Amino acid sequence: MGFDGDDLGLSDYQETWDLQRNVHAQVVAGTIGPQVLFVQHPSVYTAGHRTQPEERPRDGTPVVDVDRGGKITYHGPGQLVGYPIITLTRKYGPLEYVRRVEQAVIDTLADHWDVHGIRVDGRTGVWLPADGQRPERKICAIGVRVAKMTTMHGFALNVTSQATGPFGNIIPCGISDAGVTSLQDETGGPALPLVEVARALEPQLERQLAFTLTSRGLV
Repeated sequence: MGFDGDDLGLSDYQETWDLQRNVHAQVVAGTIGPQVLFVQHPSVYTAGHRTQPEERPRDGTPVVDVDRGGKITYHGPGQLVGYPIITLTRKYGPLEYVRRVEQAVIDTLADHWDVHGIRVDGRTGVWLPADGQRPERKICAIGVRVAKMTTMHGFALNVTSQATGPFGNIIPCGISDAGVTSLQDETGGPALPLVEVARALEPQLERQLAFTLTSRGLV
């Protein structure tokens, strides 16, 4: 699982979720420091607590019901998934944590690839603004769970065009009036190795989460 040579291998979703829970328990107990797990999953849909029946896949594809907030989303090849497992503080609660993860992604995309993501009022994640031909479109989804003041789940950044097609089978995150995009779609360039994007994102996450991320684990 995790870094595999020059790129990320595929990590089974259920096995990764089990690993998250194990790591979460260790972080809560203080036996290990804060962790960030970077993975790439085989194709899978995951549904948060607020997912409605009409938002699920229209083709009978299986869905994993998970314990995070939000609605349904897709994970698959070409998408960089990050699971920060960190303990929050009274000063920085869940909303501030989400905003800082968004900012880490926004800064990474702008600094490395001149792609200028934005926030959209009332909608979590990182978006690209409407441009006259395309509507607002999400490039990075975020869904978290906080238990014992410690985070689980995280963000999913669409890196290659391969990552976006299966979103057409669902109403992603319950939002029907916007699109989905990828870093490759926005730059018009070749598909980037996910590990390259992960390495670019690491220092931004460290900077944004410095209030708690005193050590890092990559799995």
